[in-house]
Amino acid sequence: MAKFFPKTEIVDFNNITLEAIAKQRIFNISPTILTEEISKLINNLLNGKALGLDGILNKIFKIVVLVIIEELAKVASCYFASRTLLKSLKESTTIVLCKEGKKNYSLLGSYRPITLKNMLVKVFKKYIVNIMAKAAKEYRLFSWN
Repeated sequence: MAKFFPKTEIVDFNNITLEAIAKQRIFNISPTILTEEISKLINNLLNGKALGLDGILNKIFKIVVLVIIEELAKVASCYFASRTLLKSLKESTTIVLCKEGKKNYSLLGSYRPITLKNMLVKVFKKYIVNIMAKAAKEYRLFSWN
């Protein structure tokens, strides 16, 4: 069970001082998501992946987005600027798949959990990850090899 439900630990924030907080960098991130950015993210989605809760195939979404890209960018910008997301977009379902070729399916290692999410959430998440990666590189937050 530990593979699916790892033990959580309590984080100690007592060593954070006002000086440490003052040294934090503030990243100026525009809340406006450009149509080019969101279009690129959608076009990079892999075809043939499992359907999310919305039931939209990536292949179909790539075609439909050509018609709704302007509106989609506006909606995404509103979510990003307001820092809110509809409750229905936050929902997900986790299913467990059998790994092929395992000798003993009574072991947890013989299974792989996957999470099915809404298509827009996948795109928003990728957008935010790209911003974080860019900031980490720009401000040298990690030592890159």
